[in-house]
Amino acid sequence: MWNNNSALATFISPIKTAKCQQANSSCPKGSDGGIEYGSSKYFLYCGLGGILSCGTTHTAVVPLDLVKCRLQVNPDHYKNIVNGFKISVKEDGMIGLTRGWLPTFCGYSVQGLGKFGLYEVFKVLYSGMLGEEYSYMYRTSLYLAASASAEFFADVGLAPFEAMKVRIQTAPGFTSSMTKAASIISKQEGIGGFYKGLAPLWGRQIPYTMMKFACFERTLEALYQHVVPKPREQCTKEEQLAVTFTAGYIAGVFCAIVSHPADTIVSKLNQD
Repeated sequence: MWNNNSALATFISPIKTAKCQQANSSCPKGSDGGIEYGSSKYFLYCGLGGILSCGTTHTAVVPLDLVKCRLQVNPDHYKNIVNGFKISVKEDGMIGLTRGWLPTFCGYSVQGLGKFGLYEVFKVLYSGMLGEEYSYMYRTSLYLAASASAEFFADVGLAPFEAMKVRIQTAPGFTSSMTKAASIISKQEGIGGFYKGLAPLWGRQIPYTMMKFACFERTLEALYQHVVPKPREQCTKEEQLAVTFTAGYIAGVFCAIVSHPADTIVSKLNQD
């Protein structure tokens, strides 16, 4: 039976504080504000973290996303990223670069809530089904399964907003209002109009999220084992945050490579 509790603690929760060494112990609730791993509050905080990491970041890069979508659906008009920005500003002004910001924020906030919150839920659920030993032995497969399951449901919430966002950003003369866009799509296509891009969205987001979480978890583990010069429990919170950021950055590079082909399909399907 696996008994390396220190190593297993990293698997059980890469997010929780390093003082939690035992696989079956909970983070103490004390003056440090620790949250019990696997509790409803823990899952809620993970979901809220997902809103911050997905909703706000996607909204911040809306101008770049707008030009990217236009390049994908109309490459004859928008030659490259620089040309795309110039034409977009010439046609719509600087304010035009913010088209689609509201469905972007709403959609990716919903998606982030489901992605990060449900990932932890499924990780706990599947590890409970496998048992402690097999959960550690096959932890990469567990990360992949939990992340795929979480993204499957998260994208159901994202799809309607993604459909509105792409239409607002790429359809000439289309309204810039999210509520009006919802009304137009509903009248013209019914509920199906909001979900016609769901399958390619799954094709883009599920591999992306599987790569993101699995790569992040294993990179984080490798950094503590081979790069960081002291045990994790001896690192300050700032040092742990720096290691976590590095692992996330590395994972993000691989995510972009995996998701790009399906991203183009999503834009084209939601164009009309």
